[in-house]
Parts: sequence; structure tokens; C-alpha cells
Amino acid sequence: MATEFVGPQGARGDASIQTVFSGFQCLSLEERRERMETGLGLDAQTLDGLTGVEGPRLESTLSTVENAVGLFSLPLGLGLPLKVNGRDYAIPMVVEEPSVIPALSFVAKLVGEAGGFVAEADPSLMIGQIQLTRYGPPSFAMARILEARAELLALANAMHPQLMEEGGGARDVEVRLLPAPEGPGMEPLLVVHVLVDTKEAMGAHLVNTMMEGIAPRIEQLTGGKVYLRILTHLSDRRLARARCSIPERALADFGLGGVEVAEGIVQASRFAQADPYRAATHNKGIMNGIDALALATGQDWRALEAGAHAFAARTGRYGPLSVWRREGGNLLGDIQLPLALGTVGDTQRAHPGVQAALRVLGHPPARELACIFASVGLAQNLAAIRALGSAGNQRGHMALQARSVATSVGAPPEWVEAIAALLVQEGEVRVDRARQVLDRMRGGEGAPLEPPPPGARRQGEQV
Repeated sequence: MATEFVGPQGARGDASIQTVFSGFQCLSLEERRERMETGLGLDAQTLDGLTGVEGPRLESTLSTVENAVGLFSLPLGLGLPLKVNGRDYAIPMVVEEPSVIPALSFVAKLVGEAGGFVAEADPSLMIGQIQLTRYGPPSFAMARILEARAELLALANAMHPQLMEEGGGARDVEVRLLPAPEGPGMEPLLVVHVLVDTKEAMGAHLVNTMMEGIAPRIEQLTGGKVYLRILTHLSDRRLARARCSIPERALADFGLGGVEVAEGIVQASRFAQADPYRAATHNKGIMNGIDALALATGQDWRALEAGAHAFAARTGRYGPLSVWRREGGNLLGDIQLPLALGTVGDTQRAHPGVQAALRVLGHPPARELACIFASVGLAQNLAAIRALGSAGNQRGHMALQARSVATSVGAPPEWVEAIAALLVQEGEVRVDRARQVLDRMRGGEGAPLEPPPPGARRQGEQV
């Protein structure tokens, strides 16, 4: 299928993002709130949605969750700033793992200085499935369904006329004949696929309603019996792709040269391509960022996970969603995965935090949002395998977190690396320990601290 490039859209330009979030990590929570209020023009209600002051009420959960007893909160932070298709975005992320946001911010800066991510997204085509049994000769049943294609599409679209008015709707009918899972001699599975352009909606409700509506007519056409009628979360007609290119010299870190770090990244990528055991963890690193952004923007993260992992196994063997290679002195990365996202829906309408997160992003349409998601996934993947392929999990991952922790306690820029290095060597990458180190350095007017002896306590981090 040909893909159409989706360029940047939105109300804000790049300069405002860079200005608003310059030195953001050094500010207190109240100062960050003030900066966003004045810099982005966010009203008090939107800010309350971001900070959790204004959230979904317990009463509203009683109608959506069985046996509700309360609300459960997770931190919401910003990955800053991610350049996608020439525009900078502040990335709202809901996540409990402390290294995810600093890792994204670190890679966003690294890739941003090299031009940023370039991304594209397919139209919002979802697939509805109808399982047909006891249909008689397969060729007859398949022919009858395809002959009624126009009738079936019209019937499906009549159920959602507003979607047609918005330029979406049912687009095509396909028929698949699958071998019986029990083996030869049993009835093959006949499955009808209906392709639906859901536009700004994720589309589960729209598609399911259409499948329910046309199922009786398919039974009439074939004389068969319909069982399942539901969308698939392997939305492989709704793919998003992102890529980036980074000069190898910019990758130097961990006491290693840029070429050595780049080679470590490529070798980690090769490992994931060759081994499904490694590919599972490789892809988990991608979903660290995608799931956090999905929670913040009210997406069905469970559907995204299901679709991504099914797509990774589409060839019959599970593999990585992203690939890295070296070429002409640059490290090149590519990612492709299904992303069924929505900018309209019950959660987007009802949850103040979701509304605020989408406003911070600039209210992107669904396909632009998919470009952002794919870029976040590729960035998060690079952060993980960059550490794994060079310094190793513990040292590399802790180093990213330690820099962020040192900055978060107000360390001057010229002291951040020294404090971070000490925290990593101690194995105590914690805010309270960073404050102790900072206080001692302030007392000594920035005098260097003696590192702990070998064998001091260490703590690991999970990628």
C-alpha cells in the first residue's frame, strides 16, 4: 500500500517549545506550572489536569469500572523536546519507572541536534473480522460475498453516517480462507475482512458495530453461520514509521569513542534480528515509551501492545520492530509498527489529564500523533541499546538516570556530571543521596568529592 507523508501541524512553533522548556528540569513543580501557564497559554483547568488537582471523580468511575473503590495515580512527566518532522514536541508520559523520561530526553537532544526524527503514518484503516462456518463450497461462498461488496459497504456505512460525513467509512471487503487448525479433513475457516477508515477515532466501537450489522446479511448470502464479528488489533493497514540519522562522532560516551558506541548499537540490533528471546526485550524497550505516552493521551495501550507484538511475529518468527545500521559515518535507525490511535473518544472527552496532555502536544490529528508515537518508540529503543551495547545495563542505564536526578535537585550545570558519576559509582542513584552530595559540594564551594571505595553498595536498573 502506498503511504502518504504526514507533515507537522499544530498551533505552536518550535521556538516556543525550546524557550518554555529551557532548564525545565531545574525548576520546582510550582515554577514548572507557572512556566507552562505563561509560555504555552494553558489555563488553570488544564494545568490542574496535568498536576492531578483536577482529575476524574470517583463517582464517574462507578459507571465505567465494576466494583470501583477508588482512584490509582501514577506520575506524569514530560520528555523534552522531541523533534519530529521539523517540529519540537513536549512528550507527556505517565510512567512509574524513573529512567524512561530522562532516557527519552537524552536521546531527543542527541537526535535533535542531528536534525530530528522523520516519520510518516498510514490512513486510519482498521480491519473488522467476521468468522463464517458451515458455508458449503468455499468458492461459492467467497464469490457471493465479493459480488455483494457494494451492498455490504453501503450497509456498514449506514450505521455510522457521521463517519461518512467526516470522510471516513467502510472502504473495502476482502475474503480469506484459512486452513483448519485441526488439520486436513476439517472445515477451513472463512473470514471476511472489512476495511474501515476511522479517521480521528481509534475505531473499536465503530468497527464492531459495523461487523454486527452486516453479519446477518453475510449469513443470508452464503447460507452459513457467523460466530465472531469483531475488529482485529493487528492493524497492519495503519502503520507508522520513523527514522533518524546520527553522526557516529556524536555518540561518544561512557569513555568510548563514537564508532565503538555505534558498533555496539548495531550488534545489539543484530542480536534482536537473530534471536526472538532478545527481540522480546528489544521491543519491550520500544513499548516503554509508547505505553507511557499512550497512558497520558488516553489510548488503549493494551491494544497497542497486542498489535505491536503480533506485527513483530507477522513473518512466522518473532523479530524486532526497529533496526539499526551504520552507513557513511552515521548511525541509522528505522522503526515500523501498527499504531491505532484516537484523538476523540470517551477518555479524551472525560479525563482532564488526557485533555491537558493532548493540549501540551498541540492537539495533533491522529496521523500526526502516530508519527510522534513511532518516534518516541525509536528514541526509547536507542536509549536502551546504546547503554546495553556499550557500558552495559547497570552502568549505562544508571548513568542516564543519575544525570537527571542530579539536575532535579538543583545542581548547577557544571556540577551535574560530577554528582552523577559519584551516584553511579556508589550505586545510590536516589534523590535524597543527590541532595546530600550537592549540599556537601556547596559547603566546599564545588570541591570534588572522593569516590567510595570499590565494593560499595550498588543498585541495578532494568531496561
